[in-house]
Amino acid sequence: MSADIERFVAGLAAELPAWLPGQRWFAGKDRPVTGVVPLATTVLIDGDPLLLHVVVEVAQGDRREPYQLLVGRRSHPPEVSASSWIGELAGYEASGDADLTAILLDLMARGERVGSLVFAHEPGVELAVELRARPITAEQSNTSLVYGGQYILKLFRKLSAGENKDLLLHRALQAAGCEHIAPTLGSITGELAGKPVTIGMLQQFLPDAVDGWAMATTSVRDLMAEPELGPDEVGGDFAGEAERLGSAVAAVHADLARALGTEPLDDHELARTVKGMTDRLDEVAARVPGLVPHVPGLRAAFEALSSAPANSIAMQYIHGDLHLGQVLRTVNGWLLLDFEGEPAAPVEERHALRSPLRDVAGMLRSFDYAAQQLLVGQDADPLLTERALEWARRNRAAFCDGYAKAADESIGDPRDHGALLRAFELDKAVYEVAYEHANRPDWLGVPLSSIASITRE
Repeated sequence: MSADIERFVAGLAAELPAWLPGQRWFAGKDRPVTGVVPLATTVLIDGDPLLLHVVVEVAQGDRREPYQLLVGRRSHPPEVSASSWIGELAGYEASGDADLTAILLDLMARGERVGSLVFAHEPGVELAVELRARPITAEQSNTSLVYGGQYILKLFRKLSAGENKDLLLHRALQAAGCEHIAPTLGSITGELAGKPVTIGMLQQFLPDAVDGWAMATTSVRDLMAEPELGPDEVGGDFAGEAERLGSAVAAVHADLARALGTEPLDDHELARTVKGMTDRLDEVAARVPGLVPHVPGLRAAFEALSSAPANSIAMQYIHGDLHLGQVLRTVNGWLLLDFEGEPAAPVEERHALRSPLRDVAGMLRSFDYAAQQLLVGQDADPLLTERALEWARRNRAAFCDGYAKAADESIGDPRDHGALLRAFELDKAVYEVAYEHANRPDWLGVPLSSIASITRE
């Protein structure tokens, strides 16, 4: 690497503490950046224009986390967003530069290695080359680039040593013949602290697919527009899709169990689960006064698991962050996306085997959010509130019906595991209370009202 590039990267590191907090994908917005240290720099395109892949360690007090950047520099300014320019430098975050990012797909198609970065296509896959890329602006914790309407490359911004769970599970599901995922076509891997790390994952892009959140909230809007009519009458019924989605989730769980195995939920793991729930409850209640009245009911629901039969359901790999925004409806059915797990969770926690009921609970919570999103910030309207709750009840039941039809017999109908499912849903709602309190106070009533309703049952 030339002395010019070394000076450029050093200058970049000095500018990043002020620039990083403004990026949607940066996960450390809760505290100031106290320093940035370059860990590795790979020259992907040399000269003018210049394209670098840079891994930096971001310090925030005692926290140290690695992130990856694509950094461009060229004499003629490219058409990228103003927020892409890094400080006073001539450099910019280059994921939005279609002329430069084409090289990533070309390198995967050729199966090349550049420095410590390995660009590969999956066995038997032939990739087109020289396709321009556009970023998907809605991405947050990661950055996705769409190539020519054919492929989508997800770049994992915050890096963790080891094979990324998203890539691991997609490969396992693909080998198992799962019909509810987009095919994996390639990958970019590297090294982090002497260990392998997943940089990016390439999949088939489905331009005509619609995400579940958009479909569900459209259904709710249709119903709210004609509150005196039933869902079948206004064309806003989502229950059929909810049932098919439940079947798809159950099929994915069954495929994951067959591909990667299961473990029994023993007494030790059950006790650890209960402690994790009560610890989270105590921590969130100390920060959110509105949760305090619900603490006795929540604690009782969590501690009730201590007497539940530990062998009632097996643990396995699951999605880990399942909601309506993580599923796509295609002409052939429902697909599940983004198997990384909770973005804020440690990598060990993401890879831990869990009960499939956690995913079920996450989707049930998402139906509640979809039902109530039009009520946020509005004056109370008893009729619309009841219609929203009716929509949620109908679609939650339909989802569980679909899940029960396709589930492995060891799980069956998730409602048959009432205490466990209830506890997982309440634990997810407590997590939501913490998130909404910190980020969207107007939405705090959504999880709090759900907690009140569930704990009264």
